[in-house]
Amino acid sequence: MRRVLAVFLLAALTACGSTDTSGGKAKVNAGVIAIVDTAPIHLGKAKGFFDKHNIDLTITPVQGGAAAISGVVSNQFQFAFANVTSLLAAKEQGLDVKVVANGVSSTGTPGEDFSAVLVKADSPIQSAADLAGKKISVNQLKNIGDTTIRATVRKAGGDPAGIQFVELPFPDAPAALQNGSVDAIWVVEPFVSQALSQGARAVAWNFAEATPNLTVAMYFTTGKADADLSDRFAKAINESLAYAAEHPDEVRETLKTYTKIAPDVIAKIKLPKWPAEINKESVTAIAEMAKNDGVLKSVPSLLE
Repeated sequence: MRRVLAVFLLAALTACGSTDTSGGKAKVNAGVIAIVDTAPIHLGKAKGFFDKHNIDLTITPVQGGAAAISGVVSNQFQFAFANVTSLLAAKEQGLDVKVVANGVSSTGTPGEDFSAVLVKADSPIQSAADLAGKKISVNQLKNIGDTTIRATVRKAGGDPAGIQFVELPFPDAPAALQNGSVDAIWVVEPFVSQALSQGARAVAWNFAEATPNLTVAMYFTTGKADADLSDRFAKAINESLAYAAEHPDEVRETLKTYTKIAPDVIAKIKLPKWPAEINKESVTAIAEMAKNDGVLKSVPSLLE
């Protein structure tokens, strides 16, 4: 996560891009990770919600939160999508990020969420408390994964201080679990369903259990962004979120257009929630957890 600033400095040297409102619709380039969480913006574009708000939207795939944040602050993107912890860290580092809309939220229901900590079927680990002192993979160190896992272990009565987190991309995690490289893995869909189909067993649902109805990620821009354009983008996103929430079958079809998830897996994955409203209490809770864990030095004011 501390790589955000370094990535930004590199991107600022090469990035280019601007919002051209001449001749009609505003041209907007949004940096978005190609994952299940971001289905609404793809579906909303296909349904014409952005056209309705006079926005000519281009969706550019990015690798993660660091690339999304650096792209926005260097004006490569007008808007982007990143998780709460990445945005909090960017704010603490003094980067100019401003949240404009919700992105994705936990279902709040253990067993029915899109994020889980998994172990092998024959593992002695039976609950979140048993994760204390174990080696657990996360896709990025000092981010929303390890923060919510520590919180879940604490709530279950375990001591998270001795957990050894190792950085491992989500696609590589199920194999690492099977070969014994780690004791447990944290993954999100579609990798939750993939690992479960291979015999893994869930022992914690860290997004659902860390704090009620967690807002996981949000869409953002900079404080210098055009206010009218930001308002129109937020309205289009909110319509997209509402439509996605009400049409899960269309969400699953949309996933086939921008991800490489196999159709049979798409049919089985647990979808997140897409409320338009940001759960401010959950954002504050994550900030306080991250501060207590030493990930953040303060509790930045992200939602103003």
